[in-house]
Amino acid sequence: MRRMRFSVIIVALVTAAGLSACDGGSDPTVSRSAAPKTGSTDINTQPRSALKTGGTLNLSIQQWITQYNVGQVDGTQGDGQAILAMTQPRLWYFDESAKPSPNPDVLASASVTGTNPQVVTYKLNPAATWSDKTPITWQDFATQWKTRNGTDKRFQLSSSTGYDVITGVTRGADDREAKVTFREPYADWQQLFDPLLPGEALDTPEEFNTGWIEKIPVWGGPWKIGTADKTAQSITVVPNPDYWGTKPVLDSIVFRSLDSAAITDAYLNNEIDQAPGRQPDDYKRLASAPATTIRTGGRWDVTVLNLGSAGPLADVKVRQAIGAAIDRDAIAKAQSSGLPFAVHTVGNHFLMPSQDGYQDNSAEYAKLDLARAKSLLDQAGWTSSADGKSRTKSGQTLKLTYVVSASSTATFPQLIQNMLAQAGITVELRKVPGNDFFEKYVNRGSFDLVSFRNVDQLFPSMSYPVYLSTGEQNYGKIGSPAIDTLITQAAAETDHTKQLTELNQIDTQLWQEEHSLTLFQTPQILAVRDTLANFGAYGLRDDRQYTEVGYLK
Repeated sequence: MRRMRFSVIIVALVTAAGLSACDGGSDPTVSRSAAPKTGSTDINTQPRSALKTGGTLNLSIQQWITQYNVGQVDGTQGDGQAILAMTQPRLWYFDESAKPSPNPDVLASASVTGTNPQVVTYKLNPAATWSDKTPITWQDFATQWKTRNGTDKRFQLSSSTGYDVITGVTRGADDREAKVTFREPYADWQQLFDPLLPGEALDTPEEFNTGWIEKIPVWGGPWKIGTADKTAQSITVVPNPDYWGTKPVLDSIVFRSLDSAAITDAYLNNEIDQAPGRQPDDYKRLASAPATTIRTGGRWDVTVLNLGSAGPLADVKVRQAIGAAIDRDAIAKAQSSGLPFAVHTVGNHFLMPSQDGYQDNSAEYAKLDLARAKSLLDQAGWTSSADGKSRTKSGQTLKLTYVVSASSTATFPQLIQNMLAQAGITVELRKVPGNDFFEKYVNRGSFDLVSFRNVDQLFPSMSYPVYLSTGEQNYGKIGSPAIDTLITQAAAETDHTKQLTELNQIDTQLWQEEHSLTLFQTPQILAVRDTLANFGAYGLRDDRQYTEVGYLK
C-alpha cells in the first residue's frame, strides 16, 4: 500500500529464500546494486496532460477492513488508513525528503502564530465541504481534539499523543479559521489533524468506536467508497462528485483482499496492477513479466519483532537473552537472497539508515552472543536441561508463543524459532486467521512474540504511543519512567538537532529494556504496469491521494 503518515503497522509478508541462516546472501543469477537510500522514489512522474482520462487501478490489500476510524484502537491497520485518507481532507503533502507543504485543496495556510504559549492557526479553503453538504470548519478540529486527547476514557483511542498537550481549539477570524493552543511547545504539530475527520460523525463514544466499522459515513476527500463486497473481499473507491479540489484521473480503484501467496499469480493473471517483489521467487517471476517495470525506493519501513512482558518475559534478563540469541545479520542476509540489493538491518527505532541523525544504538542488546544469552537465562533462574534443549524454572518450561498471521508467508519466524532453541527457549508458532491478527492478538497484547512492519513514521511523535509505558500502541507493555520522561522532553524540543540527540537517548534505553528488536528495513521492490504513471515506489513522498495516478496515452 501507499505511503501513510500515521502510526501504521502491517503484517510482515517478507520471506526468506530458505531457512538456512548461512546461505542466504548469494545468488549468481541476480545482479546486485546498492540498496536505494531512504527517501528515494521511482514512480514514472508524468504531467496530467500525458494521461488518459479514466480507467481502473486494481490493487491488493492484506485483509478486509473492519475499522476505518484512524483514531480508534482497531484503526491502525495500514490498508484501512490508506483508504480512509483517500476519502478525507488531507492537510499536507510531502516531498521526497518528507518536507510538508499545505494541500491547497484544504488549507489556505497553517503556521505557528504564537510561541508562549504555542499557537497554530489553520485557515481552511472556503470551498471545503463535507459530503453531507455542511462546511468544513474549526469545529471539526475541536471535535478531533476533544475525542482524541485521552480525557474521556469512553473513546477507545489508538493514540492521544499530541492531542493531549493541546489546551484549546477556538474559532479564529471566521468559521474557516481554527486556532490551536498548546500547553507546551510541540514540535510535530503538523502530524495532527491529518486527515481531518468530520466532527459530527465521531463526536460521541458510540459514533467514534463503532460508527466507522466497515463503512466511512461522511466523505471530504477526492474519493468515496462506491461498493464494499465482504463476500468477495473487495472495496471499490470512485471519485467523490462533490469534491471541490483536484479531481482524480482514474474512474475507480479496486482493492482486493488477497493472501500474500496469491498476489504474484494475481498480477501475472492481470487481476491486479501492482505486486511486491520482496520475495526472491516472486521477484524472479515478476521481473520477467510482460509490460512490467520493477520500481524500487526507500520507504520508512522496518520489520520489527515485538516482545510481550507477561510470564517469563516480565524479567528483562529473559528479554535481553532473546536479543542475544537472535542473529539479525543472518535474517537480513536470508531476506536478501535473490533480490537486486541487500536488505539492511536497522539499529534504531525512530530513524532509518541514511536518515539525518541515524545511529545504531543496538549494541550488545541485538548482537548474536549465544554464550551471553545462556548466561542471562542462568542469572534469571532458568536452568538448562540435561539435553540442553530446554530450560526450566520451578518446574515450568521456558516456552513462548509467537503469533503469526496465517495469511503471511514470512519464514523468518522459523529462523527465530530455531535461533532461540539454541539458547534453550522453546517457541511455539501459533498461526491465527489474517483478519484476526491485529484486532484480536496484536492490539490486545495477546502474544509473547509477534512481528509486523512499522511504516511511514516520519514524525517521531508517531512512534511515542508505541514506547510510552502507558502508550495505546505499546502492545507488549514494556517501558520505564526514564523513557517516558525523555519522550516528553523530545516531544517539546523544537530544535531539530537537539531532538535527534534526545531520540537517540530514548532509543538506547529501548534497546536496554529490549522493548522490541528492529530487524531490517523492508525494501520497496514493486512490479508495476509500465503504462502507469505517478505510481510505484513513493519513498517518503506523498502520492496526493492517487489523484495524479493514471495510464499513459
